[in-house]
Amino acid sequence: MTDTKSPLRIDIVSDVMCPWCVIGYRQLATALEASDVDHEIHWHPFELNPNMPPEGQDIGEHLAEKYGTTPEQSADNRAMMTARGKELGFEFNFADGFRMHNTFNTHQLLHWANEVGRKSDLKQALFTAHFTHGRNLSDDAVLVEIADAIGLGAVDAKAVLEDQRFAAVVRQEQQFWIQQGINGVPTFIFERQHLVTGAQSVENFKSILTQLQHQDA
Repeated sequence: MTDTKSPLRIDIVSDVMCPWCVIGYRQLATALEASDVDHEIHWHPFELNPNMPPEGQDIGEHLAEKYGTTPEQSADNRAMMTARGKELGFEFNFADGFRMHNTFNTHQLLHWANEVGRKSDLKQALFTAHFTHGRNLSDDAVLVEIADAIGLGAVDAKAVLEDQRFAAVVRQEQQFWIQQGINGVPTFIFERQHLVTGAQSVENFKSILTQLQHQDA
């Protein structure tokens, strides 16, 4: 008899400005590989700072303003994330002058990439551009370069950003997730019903995957 069981659906609500989204995804990917679970991942937009101006903001100033984080706490957190990233094969480079940026256009470009099956590829490229290379993701020219570098095509990417054709649908999708009670990222939803918030450890993700497999057995 042919096994027609559908792949495990995993929805991830995230923002490319979120370092824990990188860490959480990498930990999930490690757990999925170890568990050998057939799966499909769907990325969804969330803006941590929808009112961020185009010029962005220094990360230390941003964290102090938004969360009351002291310079010492900020440095400790960045060191911890850098170490965690290294364990997972991702390079965080929080150099002096590292800035947070507005991400509305990145989400529009990601929506477009999804139409040609390249959303996850672009998502990873954007994470690397921001956290490893410190590129300005609120600069449309930079976004076009990143899209072109992974083979999506500069002309089409530029057109998507210039005419803002996906602005309304991205706003609508962001609002949908907010209405579901999601106010922070990363958020993982398994099989449209099991919601997990935050960057869980590899072991926690393995446990979740095991429970889901047992439910389907």
